[in-house]
Amino acid sequence: MEEIIKLFPNPINKLIIHEIGNRWTSLQEIRFRISRPVELIFDSGIEWINRLYPTEDDGIHLLNQLSQFSLYRLEEELREGFITIEGGHRIGLSGRVNTENGCVKAIKNISSFNIRIAKEKIGAARSVIPFLYDEGYQNTLIIGPPQSGKTTLLRDTTRLISSGWGKVLAQKTGVIDERSEIGGSIRGIPQHDLGIRTDLLDACPKAEGMMMMIRSMSPEVLVVDEIGGEEDVKALMEAVHAGVQVICTVHGHTLDEIRRRPSFLPLFQQQTFRRFIVLERHSAGIVRQVLNNTGENIYRKPGSGKDEVDWGYDSSYSYKLGRD
Repeated sequence: MEEIIKLFPNPINKLIIHEIGNRWTSLQEIRFRISRPVELIFDSGIEWINRLYPTEDDGIHLLNQLSQFSLYRLEEELREGFITIEGGHRIGLSGRVNTENGCVKAIKNISSFNIRIAKEKIGAARSVIPFLYDEGYQNTLIIGPPQSGKTTLLRDTTRLISSGWGKVLAQKTGVIDERSEIGGSIRGIPQHDLGIRTDLLDACPKAEGMMMMIRSMSPEVLVVDEIGGEEDVKALMEAVHAGVQVICTVHGHTLDEIRRRPSFLPLFQQQTFRRFIVLERHSAGIVRQVLNNTGENIYRKPGSGKDEVDWGYDSSYSYKLGRD
């Protein structure tokens, strides 16, 4: 976690290292707020560093590290409200908002930093990947609230599709990584394992990137994180009509909630998605349901009697593929 620790000034970084100890794998967020104690959010709960109250100078130091002493370089990120750093870690920002013509221009006088820890969990999609395949990959929407593990599951699903599993061959996979969270790329090269047949567009707007990827790399499966607005929906439908299968995520709690969103109406009218993965609300990375296009839960968690690496490539080992 060197890329995170180096953001903080001395002696704050040493104190944070001491408090976290050997628990980096269970750390979800570091909340760094000016004049308030630092908050550590683990899988098991919340802890406070009550002897550590960051000052305005500490906040300026952190922002300078993020921008490499040039806020101009972060103009777009400051407008969006977050910065992605090496490793795919995302730093959310809040403070005073400057507007221009009624639109957000930038966030200044930043008083809060939310450092979200990106995690690569090989095997996270092991139990669900068989239910996404039925004589071909099915268009799939992963649904979950923030910090439910959507991106982690999406990343490992990408790895399995791109490298193959069981008797299913590896497929050409295109990833549109607008927030640099899926691949955690450095100079365009993914630092996370996305599989052997994956091509990635890093820091590219989703709607534009989907069509760019289809035209330039001819993927069989297209992977996109956090779809939302009408432009994203329109681009997804264009991709599907071009014969590409799509795997994507969306913020939400239930399928019914997503159905009620006006921007998603065309997707449901045309029955674009054939699978819906619903994640647990309060436990990161736990799959609650895999629904088919009729709303039936087809998820049956298989036993795991084999090592994940062996399972991924052993053609004699297969699961029921979601057929009833």
